[in-house]
Amino acid sequence: MKESLREVLENFGQGKISLEEAQSRIKVLSYRAVGEVAKLDVRRADRIGIPEAILAEGKDKTDLVDISLAHLEETGHVIITRVSTEQLEALRAAKLPKDARLEHNPWARTVVLRSSERRAATGMVGILTAGTTDIPVAEEARVVAEEMGCNVVCEYDVGVAGIHRLFPSLEKMLDADAFVVAAGREGTLPAVVAGLVDAPVIGLPVSTGYGLGGSGLAALYSMLQSCSVLTVVNVDAGFVAGAFAAKIAKQKAYGKKQY
Repeated sequence: MKESLREVLENFGQGKISLEEAQSRIKVLSYRAVGEVAKLDVRRADRIGIPEAILAEGKDKTDLVDISLAHLEETGHVIITRVSTEQLEALRAAKLPKDARLEHNPWARTVVLRSSERRAATGMVGILTAGTTDIPVAEEARVVAEEMGCNVVCEYDVGVAGIHRLFPSLEKMLDADAFVVAAGREGTLPAVVAGLVDAPVIGLPVSTGYGLGGSGLAALYSMLQSCSVLTVVNVDAGFVAGAFAAKIAKQKAYGKKQY
């Protein structure tokens, strides 16, 4: 992993490098080009607290490997989403640095490459799904929240068709700083949860369901029309939901510790 922006500034502040050298290094840190196919925003996490993720969907497997290894070299870890079976095989066959490891989540279709230790967990995110078919998108949110350094508690298949299942699950996450609630079909669960908890709720519509309003459309409309107060992301946007929840949870946790 190459030097961070913080390290450059510390070296300048300690007089180890000149102003011109610091400016030069900061410019280099802004992004990394990978051939003619990508320009990696490798300092996004330093800038906004949310890491850049690599969307594997639609990418050539060779390009995906090159991009992923370059990102790993720069930052020490990389999240890759929507990974196909063929792409997974290519990543597994790639020559990783000696200290690197590959973590695959088959539910979420994510791969995490890591050569640095995951940061100590701060803040808690609770993740709920209405049904079992909503789990893959919820798992993508879980992977992202964990990679951003949060504790995550998950409870699945607690939808409103059997609302009694929800309450024991909520009891397990009373200390959550933010919730992600995934639901397809009519998408009712996020509004119900938002009416029961005092932490922010992110509604995650899922492209399940069929007929009129299928493919997540009814779920999205339902969440947008909720009389409970919640934030709603796009259909199947597990990465966005997980990242937003983690950002809330970490800021709340830092506030509690008066950082």
